[in-house]
Order: sequence, then structure tokens, then C-alpha cells
Amino acid sequence: MAVPAPNDQWFAVHVLSGQENKVRENIKRRMISEEMTEYIFQVLVPTERVSEVRGGKKMETNRKIYPGYVIVNMHLLEDEGGMVDRTWYFIQETPGVIKFAGTKDKPMSMRKREVDSMLSQITEQEGAVKPKIAFEVGDTVRVADGPFEGQNGIVEEIDPEAGKLRVAVTIFGRSQPVEIGYWQVEKG
Repeated sequence: MAVPAPNDQWFAVHVLSGQENKVRENIKRRMISEEMTEYIFQVLVPTERVSEVRGGKKMETNRKIYPGYVIVNMHLLEDEGGMVDRTWYFIQETPGVIKFAGTKDKPMSMRKREVDSMLSQITEQEGAVKPKIAFEVGDTVRVADGPFEGQNGIVEEIDPEAGKLRVAVTIFGRSQPVEIGYWQVEKG
């Protein structure tokens, strides 16, 4: 397997869960103070904006796409198959880092198509809010907002792209399908 050019080497670094942002900031800070900017080019914690309903209120949060991992663009592998010790030890000695993703004794760089896919996913997610739909067809839900507030219904269809649900609610004793935003309902 050919070794990618130094600036095309991307690695997944396994870190303590919940410490992804702290590890990223620590690496960035240490990069400058320890003069590692010629070896480490980019440090990412890919996230996506997710909207969900908590306590009847619509909230937006950032959710990590790869929880427990920091993605680093760095020069770690040499053409001869060896590792750049300075980079290896720099990452390994960062508080919160567990190990590199790869084999037991050697990190594996991410494939170009994996990197391209990840970077395009990050670009697509910028500014977009993805609904966090925790519903399935057949679930019983309670309408928490809108003209059918307080009514119970059964989810008939889910449209995650539009963030809408088709819910069968009882109106005047008859089951009637209505289209409702996912934030307007909660588990029943």
C-alpha cells in the first residue's frame, strides 16, 4: 500500500468519550507551543446540528458524528513505512488520547474516499439542522403543539428530510391523518 503524501494523511484518534473537544483544543494549543505546525495540519471533531424536543420545547444541539474520535490531518507515516516519532509521541502524550485507530502496532491512515466523504458531510452539515427523530411508524405519540394539542395519535409515515410526521388523530370520532412537524409531538 502506497503511503499518502504528508498533507494527505488523515488519522482517527480514539479519545476518552466526552473529551473530544478538549483533546482537539489541547492539540491545537500544543501544536503552536511545541512547534508542530509543520507536522500537524488540521484537527477536527465532526459535528452536526440536531433539533429535538425536550420538555415540549424545540432545542438545537451539536451532536458528534464520530463520538470518541478526533480526526487529525498530520504527517505520521514515512515513505519507507516508518513513523515520524515526533508526531507519534506528540499525539500519544496528549491527555485524553487512548490510541490511534488501526492495527495493534501501527496506525492506519484513512482512505482518500473516506476522508472526502467525511469532509463533504461536514460541509453539507454547516448551517443545516437535522431533525433528531426518535419515532417509528406505529408509535403512539401525543401532540404537544398546534391545533391538535393534547390529542394522541399513531405515526403512519415519517419524512425525515422535511422533519414531518403523518399522524392519525381522532377528530369527531374518526381517525384522520394530519401532517405535523416532528417538534410538535412527543412519545405518548
